[in-house]
Amino acid sequence: MMTRMKFMNTEVDSLNMPEVLDRIDKLIQIKKNSYVVTPNVDHIVQLEKDSELQKVYKNADLILADGKPLIWISNYYKTPIKEKVSGSDLFPLLCEMAGKKGYKMFFLGAAEGVAARAATNLKKRYSNLEVAGVYSPPFGFEENEEEVEKILQMIIKSNVDILIVGLGAPKQEKFIFKYHDRLNVPISLGLGASLDFEAGNIKRAPKWMQKSGLEWLFRITQDPRRMFKRYIIDDIKIIRLVRKYKIKNEA
Repeated sequence: MMTRMKFMNTEVDSLNMPEVLDRIDKLIQIKKNSYVVTPNVDHIVQLEKDSELQKVYKNADLILADGKPLIWISNYYKTPIKEKVSGSDLFPLLCEMAGKKGYKMFFLGAAEGVAARAATNLKKRYSNLEVAGVYSPPFGFEENEEEVEKILQMIIKSNVDILIVGLGAPKQEKFIFKYHDRLNVPISLGLGASLDFEAGNIKRAPKWMQKSGLEWLFRITQDPRRMFKRYIIDDIKIIRLVRKYKIKNEA
């Protein structure tokens, strides 16, 4: 069944959460080194000029709309995306599925000790979950060939089914794209702050804020120095892009 639709400067798979989990399960079973990207407003803005990120998106096996604003934009274009599928909502459900089906996971990213704490918390919640490895790499590791090779070998030797990468966008997406064939992991996902949320390192917005599209406002209050620039200065560019692709669609 075709679920992929054109959306602004990329494409999106219009799926609800149960359909996403089913699709990921099938991708794990066929073992073809697949990967998932979860675009939000920030990604759309970056995709406009980042040719490397465009290549990452072009080859992704699943592209999931992460954020209410993308749903609003799709409704405005009269081509509605079925549902917001945020990485932070998907992550625990993946862990639950992995526990039930015996899939092994690896967590890469976040600050020192965070990935390990997330694994501990999730294993308490999902008793059969097997996290075969965790690693929080040092800042700037991607410039160090030895460190990159060490990480690749760690993941390859752990022989996992699901790789979760939390390095922030677009670093995590580019890392997955560059190495997914070497890693030989059936499915890899870049899930940003999800490891921090599950470790209890960063508090997530209340459900009502998530549902009403105000999660960004809560994130600013949690980390104003970093998030103000992203949400208020960089992501405001989405307004111009919405108009640009509206005109393009109507042409």
